[in-house]
Parts: sequence; C-alpha cells; structure tokens
Amino acid sequence: MKSVYPYPTLFGDIELDVVSVTVDGTSPLPYSHVSKPQRTVALHRSGRESWEYCTLHLRATLPEAELREGDWGDAICLAALTEKATNARSTARLTRSADGTWNGSIDLHRSRHLNRAALGLTVVATVDGVPGRMIGTTEQDWYVDLKGATPVRQREIEIVEEDFGGGPQEWLRPYKDSPWIVETTGEVPTVYLNTGAVDGFVALLNGSGGGPAERLLRDVVAGQIAQDAWTAMFHTAVSDLDTDEDATPVMPTGWRESVLRTMLPDVLPGRQLTDALYEIEERRTKGFGWAELQTNIQYASGKRSRIAKKLTNAVRAVDAADGSGTR
Repeated sequence: MKSVYPYPTLFGDIELDVVSVTVDGTSPLPYSHVSKPQRTVALHRSGRESWEYCTLHLRATLPEAELREGDWGDAICLAALTEKATNARSTARLTRSADGTWNGSIDLHRSRHLNRAALGLTVVATVDGVPGRMIGTTEQDWYVDLKGATPVRQREIEIVEEDFGGGPQEWLRPYKDSPWIVETTGEVPTVYLNTGAVDGFVALLNGSGGGPAERLLRDVVAGQIAQDAWTAMFHTAVSDLDTDEDATPVMPTGWRESVLRTMLPDVLPGRQLTDALYEIEERRTKGFGWAELQTNIQYASGKRSRIAKKLTNAVRAVDAADGSGTR
C-alpha cells in the first residue's frame, strides 16, 4: 500500500540490489545464497557458522531526472535493516556515483538479530523548507534470512511434531492436553502437533490411505487445524500494524501481507484493500465493532480451509452408513 503525503514525492521506480555479501569482513558469501529474483539473502549454512557480522554491499537506482527536476533539495538515500522480533534497526547512507547509481554498504550484526531482517531503501529530502521528509521508498524490501540456507522469499507454514508434556520444549507443557496449537510470533507461522495428546493422532494426519471413515476424519481434522491457523495468522497480522506519519496503517510484508490480502475481502466485503486495512485498525484499537467482526473472520478462515466442504462430506458419509445399517 502506498501512503499519500501532503507534499510532492517521487513517482518513478526506486530499485535496490544486494551486489555481494562478505562475512566477518573477509569471507564472501556464496553466490547461491543471494537471490535477486527472490530479493532474499540466506545466511544459514554459508560455510562459516560462527560468524559475527556480515556486510551487504548495495547498489540503488533512482529516477534521476525526476529527482533532479523536482521541488526538493538535499536528497539523501538511506538503507535500513530492521527486524520486529528484536526491535533492531540500523541505517547506512548511500552515495551517488558518477554513473548515476547510489552505492554503499550496511552491516548486519548477528547478536542483534534472530530470524529475518528486512532491508529497505528510503529517499529523504528537504521539501517546502522542511528537511528530512520522505519522498520515496522501494516497493519491496529484501529479506536477510539468518536461519534459511536457501534464499526463498515466501516460506510455507512449518509443521512440528512434539510431545507437549514430555518433550524438550518447556513452553509447550501448559498445552499438554491440546492436540495442536498455532504459533505465529516468529517469521514463519508454525503448527505444533502434540504426539502425546491422543494415541494415533499424528499418525492419522500423516497417513494417506485407510478406510472411508479414517479418510473423512483426517480431512475434517486437517480442515479444523487449517481454520485455526488462518484465524491465528489473521489476528497476528492485524495486531501490530505500522503506521505512517499520518497515522495511516501500512500493509505489512511477508506472510502477514499474504494473509491480509487473502482474507480482508471476506472479512470486510466491498471495501478497497486500503480502506479495509484502515477500518480493521480502527475497530481493533478503538473497540467498536471488533467483537461483531469475529464472525466474519471465522467465516473467512473457514472459506480458506474449505471446512464446510469437508464437514458436508463427513455428514453425508455418516448418513449413508446409517442408511445401509438399517436395511
């Protein structure tokens, strides 16, 4: 979502490339760990597991004619590395080269980051006599993935099988009676399946064969897990929205963006995406209409997980079985 500002801003494209990466000042990161199409850098299993910091060498292109002729001055090009999980933020200023590109580097210190950092570019300038006003940003951030070995931008939901009561992860023990939980605070949503809750539960979900009753049960349970996951991801996505200087909510990145773009048309039908995001933030923070909206969220989650179709098939199968048994 592009924010609207009460002063001139750049219209042309602003592009940012990671040209290369060095680790601890000397070791080059293998080329296979940097993907321009995915706009992602993968730092895990890079050949140097005990690294302390990496340096990302950057090149940016700006709409030079527009920048030169616009109603602003003292333009500055800033790269920023941020991660919500650790509240880390660092910036570096790029300098303009003779060929018109803007070049520089920024360091990522491992001790300040946990999972995935976002790398973006902001152009600020003096506009109407006011310095430091933002006049442009990149459309898409880069990701710097500390735990990924392959530079993939969009990661799937992770499924983890764990004994909640007797396993090594103590934080799961309060949920030992639950067959599954959904955790969405990390960079990738994770569904934890409790191997110690119900005998045969995980084996049922992992199976592919079995009789009609087993297949139907598997479909219904998988659909319910999916619905819980969609609901949890939606609530997480709207719970920590950033806002611009006009207090307008800004679309998040990564899986949160995908969830909101997918579900908002069903949660608030008939609204433009920008208006729906603003209304969601208003309802959530001010309280009015938020409780009533939960039915729409449940409906949107069920639609994504196809729970109605799975339940319909199960009911029909039960009815057919009852009918055959009474003949």
